[in-house]
Amino acid sequence: MGLIDRTLRVIRANINSLINSTEDPEKILEKAVMEMQENLVLLRQAVAAAIASLKRTERQVIQANSTANEWYNRAQLALQQGNEPLAHAALTKRHSYQETYIALSEAKSQQTQIVDKLKKDMRTLELKIAEAKAKKDMYIARARSAQASVKLQEILGGVSTTSSLSAFERMEEKVLQLEALGEAIAVSSTDDLEKKFSSLESDDVDSELAAMKAQLKAGSENTQQLPPFT
Repeated sequence: MGLIDRTLRVIRANINSLINSTEDPEKILEKAVMEMQENLVLLRQAVAAAIASLKRTERQVIQANSTANEWYNRAQLALQQGNEPLAHAALTKRHSYQETYIALSEAKSQQTQIVDKLKKDMRTLELKIAEAKAKKDMYIARARSAQASVKLQEILGGVSTTSSLSAFERMEEKVLQLEALGEAIAVSSTDDLEKKFSSLESDDVDSELAAMKAQLKAGSENTQQLPPFT
């Protein structure tokens, strides 16, 4: 029984150590969700910045294309007026803006892919946060239930199982002793009562015997007093 008590104490000590050494699950989950929300804010800011950059590049692409077309028209005008050198210069400018247009168009394509990816990541994170919040509430409820269960077991464990069994065994022995004592008293009382009745019956026998003796004696005397035959 002592070994069981020591084992139970060791188990309870280990459970208490685990609870005390482990961080609060509720705080951990709250912190994790908060960090995810902070990351979502940063991601939204990144998406907004990427979209703004994409819009700016789109305007630059349009502007470069418009300027290239404008220099083309100037080259045509110069050539119509017979000014070939000026037309050549205008076409050179047009070519420069065309290169800018091509480069900006490529940048626009890359930025569009970045924005699409950032938007996708943002939606994924939003879904994960919603899922995390739902799970957080569930895990917090489970953690609280587990902690309450441990506390309850500690309270119940305060009364040792072995000591409780011993108490029942002692009480059972006490009850048996009391029952045996009651039976002994009952038997003793019955014996005393029988002795009293036996005593009364003995007195009756003695009286009857004395009466019989008296009758015999009286009969003997009467026999002796009979007159002689004539």
